[in-house]
Amino acid sequence: MSGTQHVANAARGEAAIRIGGEALVLRPSFAALVAAETELGPLFALVERAAEGRLALGEMVALFWHCLRDRPEALTRDAFGDAVAAQGLTAALPALKVLLGQILAGR
Repeated sequence: MSGTQHVANAARGEAAIRIGGEALVLRPSFAALVAAETELGPLFALVERAAEGRLALGEMVALFWHCLRDRPEALTRDAFGDAVAAQGLTAALPALKVLLGQILAGR
């Protein structure tokens, strides 16, 4: 990774997650959410699973992957998932909360 710092724009509903020392921006655009929904099923059901503590790690990684803005060219989905898992769920929770909030509230 380049070490470049990216800043999430809260007004756009963006969140940031640190991967490999780099802050990557997650933007829940319409296209990103449609892609996530195509893979994961209805987003409302995803939010319900998260609220019930039943959101699987793979589901969270898939949501993040589809919402990644300016994805580093060398970053693979497997490497991204490994990095999210390595840092632990606690580190990913703030970004997840922002994305789930945007799914429910819209913009």
